[in-house]
Formats: sequence, structure tokens, C-alpha cells
Amino acid sequence: MSDQEKDIDQPTGVETTGHEWDGIKELNNPLPRWWLWTFYATIIWSVGYMVYYPAIPLIEGSTMGISGVTARGNLKVEMDAADLARRDKVALLAEQDITEVAKNEELVRFATAGGSSLYKVNCSQCHGAAAQGGEGYPNLSDDDWLWGGDLEAIYITIAHGVRNDEDDDARQSAMPAYGKDELLSREEVNAVAEYVLQISGKEHDAALAGQGQATFAEQCSACHGENGKGIRDLGAPNLTDAIALYGSDRESLRAQIWNPQQGAMPPWIARLGDANIKQLAIYVHSLGGGEADKEE
Repeated sequence: MSDQEKDIDQPTGVETTGHEWDGIKELNNPLPRWWLWTFYATIIWSVGYMVYYPAIPLIEGSTMGISGVTARGNLKVEMDAADLARRDKVALLAEQDITEVAKNEELVRFATAGGSSLYKVNCSQCHGAAAQGGEGYPNLSDDDWLWGGDLEAIYITIAHGVRNDEDDDARQSAMPAYGKDELLSREEVNAVAEYVLQISGKEHDAALAGQGQATFAEQCSACHGENGKGIRDLGAPNLTDAIALYGSDRESLRAQIWNPQQGAMPPWIARLGDANIKQLAIYVHSLGGGEADKEE
């Protein structure tokens, strides 16, 4: 536009570039110098960053940069430092019987803290974040135990699991499908359910419960005990309380006697190691339902 007068946009009073599209003119508003220099500086900084730090993705990994510093490398240094700090106590846990560990207050505090972290990663998915369980998953914070709630019993259960085919020392128990396998008639199943309602203090049909008592004594007492309070060596639950893994109402009891649900728990000893199993056992024992001595 050197040979012409400058074209000024009347509404804004700004010079135009001389470009026009369908009557629309382009204003000549260059970016502020400070903004341009800042933009150039970020480009220079980004090039320096890519040279110094790992930055450019490759098919496998990325460019390493001249610093050699990576987030994973930093994490490994921190993890190694943490492992070094824990090494002596972990060694003590591995060497000592869990009942001996329980006598060392400092070691118990360490194990409880470590067990809490291990529980969140490995156990909370089934037993819940607060260890209160759910349908089919035992509550670990009460004092109702299928296999025993002292430290040694909890250790064995976690280490070897329940009803799994991976560990020869897994806790094993099985309840017959009394109805499905035609061991009892529908009427006998209903009567036993009424008897269980009776001994657990719930509303029940007294006449049916009386009939069910004889069937219970013949078919069920061998595992659940003559009084229905369960036998821990067999993993048979106490039927006289209000706690039931699969429901304690009439229909749930009938369904469980007819064709029982029976959960399984994997063995953890090979996955976590002895020291971690002890930490988990001590943590679970500390939740409120742990027992001091193993019941005979």
C-alpha cells in the first residue's frame, strides 16, 4: 500500500492489511512484542527440556535426555530407601512365630500399619474397605469367626485360603445340597429352616420347628453342633446368632439348606510371603474381633 493512502477501518480506527473477503477486511493488529518474546522463550525452553529430560515418545520407551532422571527412577530410589528402613523389622517378622511377634509392641505397631496397607490392596475388594464384609464375605471386624479368631488361626486362613484347589493346606468344608441332592424332602428342609429360626431367636412356626429339630439332630448337628453353635474345626457357622453370610430370613435359610452357596478364598502365602501374611493377620486381629487365645 506504499502507493496508496492507508486504509483505515472506520468503526475501529485501525489500519487494515489490505486483504478483503466478501467485504470483510482484515485489521492490522500485530501481537504485542512482550507476548511474542514470551512465546519464543517457551519454544526455546521446550527444546532445552526435551534435551535434558526424557520427553520424546518412541515405539519402546522414550528419549532419555542428558539428565538421566525419570519418575520411575525416582520412585525406585524412594522404594529402595523404604525397603531398607523396613528390612530389620521384616526380617524379625519372618523369623519369629506370630505368637512371639504379638509380644513385641514395636513390632506389632509396625505390622499393624503394614497390614493396613496390604489389606487395602489385596483384601478390601471382597471384605470391604472397613472390613465389614457383605453377602458371602465374612465381616472381619466382629467376633463371629468360622475358623477361629486368634492370631494363629487368622494367619492359617489368610496363608492357605478356603476351599481352593491351589493349596493342600487350604481350609476345607462343604455343606451337602440337602434338597437338590434329594437328601431331604421339601417339607423337611422347611422344617429345619424353622428350627434354625427358632434357635436364632427369630419369629418361627413352632410346630414345624419341633419337627425340624429331629432332622437337625440327625443331619446337621455333626457339623453345627448339637446346640447349633457351630464347630470351628469344620468351618461350620454358629446358627444361633443373627449373623449369616447368605441371609438369615426364612427364604434365605431354605435356599441355603436346599442348595448351599459356598465361597472360596485364594491362598496368599505364595503371593505375599510369610512376613506380609503375619502383618495382615495382626492387622485383622486388631480390628475389634480378634481373640486372645485359641479355643479348644
